[in-house]
Amino acid sequence: MYDGCVSGIVSDVIHFTETDSTNNQAKCYGLQGVSQGTLFIADRQTAGRGRRGRTWISGDADGLWMSLLIKPDIKPECASMLTLVTAMAVAETIRKVTGISGLIKWPNDIVIGDRKVCGILTEMSAKPEAVDYIVIGVGINVNSKEFHESVKDMATSLYMCCGREVKKEDLVKTFCEEFTAYYEKFVVTCDMSELADEYNKLLVNAGRPVSVESPAGKRVGKALGIDVTGALLVEFEEGTVESITAGEVSVRGLYGYV
Repeated sequence: MYDGCVSGIVSDVIHFTETDSTNNQAKCYGLQGVSQGTLFIADRQTAGRGRRGRTWISGDADGLWMSLLIKPDIKPECASMLTLVTAMAVAETIRKVTGISGLIKWPNDIVIGDRKVCGILTEMSAKPEAVDYIVIGVGINVNSKEFHESVKDMATSLYMCCGREVKKEDLVKTFCEEFTAYYEKFVVTCDMSELADEYNKLLVNAGRPVSVESPAGKRVGKALGIDVTGALLVEFEEGTVESITAGEVSVRGLYGYV
């Protein structure tokens, strides 16, 4: 079904009618030494996951649930930036396939308007100084016409936004092309220096008030954009600008989901 979609860094597709999680499958194959560039796609997931252990509702076949296994020659501390690289690739994929301009909610969601259409989860196996493999999971709400009560006020689908069915094969093919293009820029410097300006143009948080929530408490500031490490620059009320790392805190908009 998806064999004709591979290109660039994506060299193979493994397709499941149903699985627990494409990220879980990719990690299992990674331990077995499967080659870089294998893309795992499921029609249905029974245990999809998002960041911070959240459940990703993905039991229907109207979504695109996929995970890419790569083995980049980068330091482990650079791996989280691949979430941002992937977000750029997904946003451009949606634009090319549907004509809709999706934006990025830092660090890992794609939104259309004020609703989430895609989430990204990056996981890694590494030694102290080297990466064994990285798994990048992508979940896109493609042809869903309704959502579970718990997420219906914050989720949308490509179908809902463009009023027509979208072929998942077109999304996969375009994603393979776009991810390869952005990834090749990233690995030259192993940071976001070549991509930050373009990323910031897609950043829905830019110029907007955000709540930065950490174990130390909650602070309100204005998101300015990302730096070359992928951290979010936030200007706080007292005038200081700080780099916020996704693994340390949660950044939420003050007005609605974004």
